[in-house]
Amino acid sequence: MPDAPEDPDAPESRPPVLYERRGPVAYVTMNRPRYRNAQNSAMTYALDDAFYRAAGDPEVKVVVLAGAGEHFSAGHDIGTPGRDAHLPFERRAGLWWDHSRRPGAESRFARESEVYLGMCRRWRELPKPVIASVHGACVAGGLMLAWICDLIVASEDAFFADPVVRMGIPGVEYFAHPWAMPPRIAKEFLYTGDRMPAGRAHEIGMVNHVVERAELAAETDRLALRIAEMPGFGLALTKKAVNQAEDLQGLHTGMDSVFGLHHLAHAHNAETAADSLGGVNIAALKEANTSWT
Repeated sequence: MPDAPEDPDAPESRPPVLYERRGPVAYVTMNRPRYRNAQNSAMTYALDDAFYRAAGDPEVKVVVLAGAGEHFSAGHDIGTPGRDAHLPFERRAGLWWDHSRRPGAESRFARESEVYLGMCRRWRELPKPVIASVHGACVAGGLMLAWICDLIVASEDAFFADPVVRMGIPGVEYFAHPWAMPPRIAKEFLYTGDRMPAGRAHEIGMVNHVVERAELAAETDRLALRIAEMPGFGLALTKKAVNQAEDLQGLHTGMDSVFGLHHLAHAHNAETAADSLGGVNIAALKEANTSWT
């Protein structure tokens, strides 16, 4: 008999992230399929645990990041029963204070410095190649997770979108847009909030390979195992070399600058609109056809 449908209001019993090592490859899988792998803080810190575990395991040469269910990730959790933005967590990516004890912009800036910009920068520096295996939606905060990866393999049904300009916000916190794609493409991507199909993402160089959905796991494995044949220290130094080149092209300082604009937008919304998101929620994004189906 088929499984009974899950109650969306029931407490979550699944671990938010799964970890498995098969040979030289560690598989890190976001595991909130009921909510299209929307990222709450519990998932963020579980991802950090998984990446730290992979970094410390001498048997792991390559890491694969994937999403359980029908989508890679619908972005940050802005409306599920498991939303935990108000809760304190042990801070790892910076020295800003506990956001849960501070009001207003002071709280939001501290939290997002840690769990969004800070965590993504931490993961980008993992000294082993990381491959994103993307299917279905890769929206807003989902982009941040794909973009910290060194390579992206996408299925033909994958799509990418950053609809947060609809909230009056200039893109997600890890603002890699002008480095992940040409600047004019990045502007259109943000100005419209439209979905970018996997084929188009491949055309502009944001995605390495596009394959049929049924072949996604096999193609990702093939690439991971091919890379795992290389010397680990050589891979680590090569990754650092390319990351340093991106930083010399302004990636790090550019993100710092846009992070400030991002929080100016939140503060403006809090003063002039219903909330810091400009009154925009998941339902509004769906209605505007800028998110997932």
